[in-house]
Amino acid sequence: MYKLRTMTDERDEHGKLLPDEQRLTEFGRKLRASSLDELPEVLNILKGDMSVIGPRPQLVRDLVFMSAEQRMRHTARPGLSGLAQIKGRNALVWEKKFRWDVEYIKRVSFLTDAKIVWLTFRKVFLRYDMAESNEEIDLTSDYGDYLLKNHRISQDRYEALQSHADRLLEDYYTSKRRYE
Repeated sequence: MYKLRTMTDERDEHGKLLPDEQRLTEFGRKLRASSLDELPEVLNILKGDMSVIGPRPQLVRDLVFMSAEQRMRHTARPGLSGLAQIKGRNALVWEKKFRWDVEYIKRVSFLTDAKIVWLTFRKVFLRYDMAESNEEIDLTSDYGDYLLKNHRISQDRYEALQSHADRLLEDYYTSKRRYE
């Protein structure tokens, strides 16, 4: 997925990436506040990798933390904007985002998409119904990190699922290299 880079690759003394809020640059914060960091995704739309409307792309490693119903969001092509974005964007907790994504999947239609396009335009370009501060568009933790932080899963379960996600990704890239 094409995006404008808004964070650095700064790491701690153990080589682990610093938290997002420490890596986000001032320019990156402004890009995100204006939603201009999403502009390169138009290339993904033109290539056919994304749609204009659909659930926002999700990190592959978050799939292992999702319920079967939450994973339904992946039955549609990811989109530049979607129902969850017009209903609150990053101000929503993960479960509500997933609920809106699944709701979209259940009632996808041209009219629904047209309405979402209009409401996205109104929110992003006309700044209608935007939060006074830019809190809603700053940062959202990954779904697994959110679950751990809010004590919805144990540290052991979190680490096991992260390991599982790492193995799935490694298997994917190994098989991809094999066929190239």
